[in-house]
Amino acid sequence: MSDSYFLFPQIDPVIFSIGPVAVRWYGLMYVIAFLLANWLANRQADKPGSGWTRDQVSDLLFLGFLGVIVGGRVGYVLFYSFNNFIADPLYLFRTWEGGMSFHGGVLGVMAAMAWFAWRNKKSYLALGDFVVPLLPLGLAFGRLGNFINGELWGRTTDVPWAVLFPNAGMLPRHPSQLYELLGEGIILFILLQWYKGKNPPAGNVAGLFLLGYGTARFIIEFFREPDAHLGLLSLGMSMGQWLCVPMIVAGVGLMSWGYIRQNKSRKNPVQKESKA
Repeated sequence: MSDSYFLFPQIDPVIFSIGPVAVRWYGLMYVIAFLLANWLANRQADKPGSGWTRDQVSDLLFLGFLGVIVGGRVGYVLFYSFNNFIADPLYLFRTWEGGMSFHGGVLGVMAAMAWFAWRNKKSYLALGDFVVPLLPLGLAFGRLGNFINGELWGRTTDVPWAVLFPNAGMLPRHPSQLYELLGEGIILFILLQWYKGKNPPAGNVAGLFLLGYGTARFIIEFFREPDAHLGLLSLGMSMGQWLCVPMIVAGVGLMSWGYIRQNKSRKNPVQKESKA
């Protein structure tokens, strides 16, 4: 039976090393994601009337990168490994042991965006609309890194495309990393690019990202193996699903609020008094 499944090869997570410096596949995916975001952002900033300069893009991406790293680590410790942190607060800084949370990264990026918007006197909603279309392709490369590392595998299954991960007991499993690559990455990227071209109300592109990612991740979590130390929580939902619920609610609320504002402005246009 196992011959009908794809046997995942043992891939060294380290691509190469020079002395104490090691270049890892997962780190390379972060670099590619950053370069893609930089290219997309500069391309948008170069358009006439964009209101952006390349220097601003550089500052924003630097702050966003810090937000991802700091927020991702803090979020993982708080959401997934709080007991370890209570037992040893220095666990927060032992990043080489692994552990990053996407939802924590989102909160970190939101905080970085708030700082950037305040310093540069930009609308927070418009800033969100500028930033979120840059994220899905980066998420796709991150999930590709998870797949190459043979980590964050899916639940056991007998589907023909199941994968045998050596680190997961050689049981046929959903390649949930690739599901996430497709749903949270490629499909969401296409959806955001399409919607952005419809000239939606300010904040609605960001709202669609929250709704789209939250929905895709919530569904794919049914195929992903829950964290061993957490398992399934109340209502049979994983921690990832519970963290997606507020994202979905916030996305629906933000988009609804945008269209309500738009409809009110259309029904009550500002009347300018003519001067004789």
